[in-house]
Amino acid sequence: MKIGFCMFLWTTSVGKKHEPLLRDIKATGYDGVEIPVFTGTPDDYRRLGDMLDRIGLARTAVSAMSDPSMNLISPVVTARRKGIDYMKWAIDCSEALGAKYLSGPLHSTLGRFSGTGPTAAERKRSVSSQRSIGDHAAAKGVTIGLEALNRFECYLFNTMADLSVHIDEIGHPNIKAMYDTFHANIEEADPIGAYTKHVRNIVHVHISENDRGVPGRGNIPWAETFAAIRRSGYDGWLTIESFGRGLRDLAAATKVWRDFAESPEAVYREGYAHIRKGWRKAAPAGKVMTA
Repeated sequence: MKIGFCMFLWTTSVGKKHEPLLRDIKATGYDGVEIPVFTGTPDDYRRLGDMLDRIGLARTAVSAMSDPSMNLISPVVTARRKGIDYMKWAIDCSEALGAKYLSGPLHSTLGRFSGTGPTAAERKRSVSSQRSIGDHAAAKGVTIGLEALNRFECYLFNTMADLSVHIDEIGHPNIKAMYDTFHANIEEADPIGAYTKHVRNIVHVHISENDRGVPGRGNIPWAETFAAIRRSGYDGWLTIESFGRGLRDLAAATKVWRDFAESPEAVYREGYAHIRKGWRKAAPAGKVMTA
């Protein structure tokens, strides 16, 4: 198991100016960071990867599409093509960064709603788009982790069951699923079962408190969550995702209207200790914690 921290708490564009922060994240004990991919070129991300290598931080990548002209499930061919092109660019940047996983709600346009639930035609178009994306991801050595979001942020996939069925339908080894404790807490009648029943498709996990604040201070059933993940044999990333008000556009997209912690340091330092403690307690009797 590896512990990561998503840089969304501070920025959607990580650069040289963040080096002191990244070094403190490393000193806290983190194995890596999750890098937002929204702007720039592969060369920009290659240089960032070099800096992370010097610091000693591994990395994953995260992205999303909010531009309505990019729509992987649209009936308009040009909108689907633009979404696929965006995904290919994000995959290229992830490869240059040295990230083997690119996750997020990369199945539909964030915050865009049709006024009804997903249709069979939209799901069919999604299968076609994702298979094309998956082929490019495979060529670059990147695996996509599609994320089920709550109903207030998207309408295509709100539950792990619906997402997992779709992953099976896509049938591509480089198109998989991500489990997020925040969204599961909203949408799943059984958040733990939503993980255990679909773990075969899960390649990435976001650790996020019910209020998007400091993990361990809210009402997510953490003991049960860590126990389920550890029993499943999952050995990938447990990455903390938290948000603040510092980035206006991102705060609006994630509906963050207040501060959830006294400081960013409280989130990543206390959050790291929370995961370590929870993972240790979830160990079977007689087992020593490994990370």
